[in-house]
Amino acid sequence: MVLALVLSVTACGGSSTDTTSADGSEAQTELGKLVVGFDAEYPPFGFIAEDGSYDGFDLAMAQEVCKRLGWEYEAVAIDWNSKDTELSSGNINCIWNGFTCTGREDEYTWSEPYVDNRIVAVVRADSGITSLDQLAGKTVMAQAASSAVDALNDNAKLKDSLGSVVELADYNMGFMELQQGTVDAVAADLGVATFQTMNKEGDYVILEEPISMEQYAVGFKKGDTELRDAVNDVLLEMAKDGTMMEIAQNYVDDGLVLESLCLIEK
Repeated sequence: MVLALVLSVTACGGSSTDTTSADGSEAQTELGKLVVGFDAEYPPFGFIAEDGSYDGFDLAMAQEVCKRLGWEYEAVAIDWNSKDTELSSGNINCIWNGFTCTGREDEYTWSEPYVDNRIVAVVRADSGITSLDQLAGKTVMAQAASSAVDALNDNAKLKDSLGSVVELADYNMGFMELQQGTVDAVAADLGVATFQTMNKEGDYVILEEPISMEQYAVGFKKGDTELRDAVNDVLLEMAKDGTMMEIAQNYVDDGLVLESLCLIEK
């Protein structure tokens, strides 16, 4: 599945190189530092820990990549709606936070996918809703500019049956609305849904039938193949030597589904 990648710079080089994408646009690579854009309210992939530090499966992986390359690491909490602006302006040089590559293949330069994800619907346990078709006429919440919104839009049969779709800034707000009965269901990534059902007040059920299937990868600015190749090479190494699984096990209690790790040989 994976092509061999060639790492063409030394780990601590700190050099800058201009690369050109297929559409002729240029992306400047600054090797030696990884600036990760992430949503700080998106566990288990990115969140604020009890001590106020940034934590999450994806951030832990990014730190390990930087450690192996001898690079500087920085995590930048961003408004998910502004992720493209943050990337194009150079405030960050990658988006690494449960970032869906499926359907966005031509919008960014991507690492190899490392998670097989499902977009699922979460309902209150006392709602009596057990399948997607029973959401007909109901109000469903999803995070603005998320792959859950894309999944709802792409599932025409489901979307047309719904009463309405409410887009909110984050899933903490969405589950508050679900608990209060303001919305009837929340559409979210499986990991996020698992975390919320485990850690939020209330009794919830994740519907078995998924809204859609997708994959996560690390997204880089279009044409920034040199930075992508350096990071991707280490990701493959981590998947092969067991480090990715070791890191993942630390986030099971935060909702990470180990079976979803698609770079690791089963």
